[in-house]
Amino acid sequence: MIAVSIVGFKDTGKTTLALALGEELKGRGISVAAVKFTHHEGVDTEGTDTDRLRKVYGSAALLAPDGAAVFWEGRRHLPDLLPLLDADVVIVEGGKSLGWLPRILLLRSVADAGSLGDDLALASYGEVAGYGMDHVRDVSALADLVLDKGFALAGLDCGACGRPDCVSLARDIVAGKALPEDCQSQFSGVEVTVGGQTIAMNPFVQRVFSASVVGMLKEFKGYAPGAIEIKLQGK
Repeated sequence: MIAVSIVGFKDTGKTTLALALGEELKGRGISVAAVKFTHHEGVDTEGTDTDRLRKVYGSAALLAPDGAAVFWEGRRHLPDLLPLLDADVVIVEGGKSLGWLPRILLLRSVADAGSLGDDLALASYGEVAGYGMDHVRDVSALADLVLDKGFALAGLDCGACGRPDCVSLARDIVAGKALPEDCQSQFSGVEVTVGGQTIAMNPFVQRVFSASVVGMLKEFKGYAPGAIEIKLQGK
């Protein structure tokens, strides 16, 4: 990677130059990304210099005193971003299309439940109760429910669990007919973690990965069959 910083006092044209340089490099067919340091708290970028950088560079990182954010150009899928989040529990606002996650329904009327995926619902919350599902009015109780029954499948639709896709397994888990451990892409004899987060692999990739690693290790003196643990500091 090639990198350079543009430094100067306030209002000396740093952002203007960064925008111009980004446009020039992009015009040469070179992929570029921007990093913006700010002394202001918060990572909201609407109408800011960071917003302008994002529009030119596409990919940009914002470093603020109280946090940081990374913005990518183009669509990204949530399973690819989860390893970047240092959290035991991830709460997703929205995401009706995410069939590999259970959900909490906020209803205006009972009729809303069907269009919001009631077959994936752990409970409804608020003033309107969903028909035939648990209903929670207290945030503390909701947190207990999430910790007890929340899960996230791999989202690979590999079919290794014996179902056509992840949403089918998720429905069965919510209905008490299956367990998250039935997801063969996450719970198997092969586990790779990056930043503390398990990387999902379908069974075919697991077999290729396992065979490749074992094949290389067999060439080392002292190798013997058994459980293998490899720790690698990635860059």
